[in-house]
Amino acid sequence: MISQIKDFRDEVEELHTLLAAMPADAWTAPTGFKAWTPEDVVQHLHHSDLMAMASADGIEAFTAFRAEMQALRQRGLTNVQATRERLGDPQGIALLDLWQRTALVLCDRLALLAPETRMPWAGPGMGLRMFATARQMETWSHGQAIYDLIGVKRPPASPRLRNIAEIGVRTYGWTFRNRGQEPPGPQPEVRLDTPFGEPWQWPGEGGLVAGDAIAFCQVAAQTRNIADTDLRVQGAAAQAWMLLAQCFAGPPETPPSAGTRRRSPTPP
Repeated sequence: MISQIKDFRDEVEELHTLLAAMPADAWTAPTGFKAWTPEDVVQHLHHSDLMAMASADGIEAFTAFRAEMQALRQRGLTNVQATRERLGDPQGIALLDLWQRTALVLCDRLALLAPETRMPWAGPGMGLRMFATARQMETWSHGQAIYDLIGVKRPPASPRLRNIAEIGVRTYGWTFRNRGQEPPGPQPEVRLDTPFGEPWQWPGEGGLVAGDAIAFCQVAAQTRNIADTDLRVQGAAAQAWMLLAQCFAGPPETPPSAGTRRRSPTPP
């Protein structure tokens, strides 16, 4: 099994542990992410994992899966509403168990594929390693809304966070091209502090982004505004990037406004 698949599995298990201990009334409380509830978040992750399973089955299965979702959206349903209708609106602990089982089956399914396999997705296709990292990143980033809601500080960075930092760095150009823009300059250098001794570093000539690894991943995944972190940003290209950074596929999304995505001082 390639390491990125194991890292995705571990990310699922960590979020499952948090959710399993969450107070029952928190499942329907609005988070700071578009006012989605934890049920909305986990339904979304479950639906995305089902789409990933279809991707593992090939382009025809993936295309058919997406067409079914698009048909629901064409009826005027929001993404959350369409997901609920398609899944039958599972809730609470039953939803949690369903999501976990499916995610672990997905890990087993991905482990059967050759490492060089190309995976279709909503944006550009990806190699298997990047695909597994994208599933880990989505699980990690949506999990942040749960941590914030219930007022729990996220555990210190684990070595597997490097996968998410990597996808954050690699999507420098994508952040701008996805918006119909050209990157404003060369790739900036990225230097991230971790609990593991030497910093994680990526070379670049377009300025510098430096600081805490979790904070960088939060900005790249749009779970924090750059102004709500202690990251150091030097150079015009680096500053423009951190204002728009988007390490996930799909249409351009606007990062959260400053001060809007923080840990709740009064959990539900």
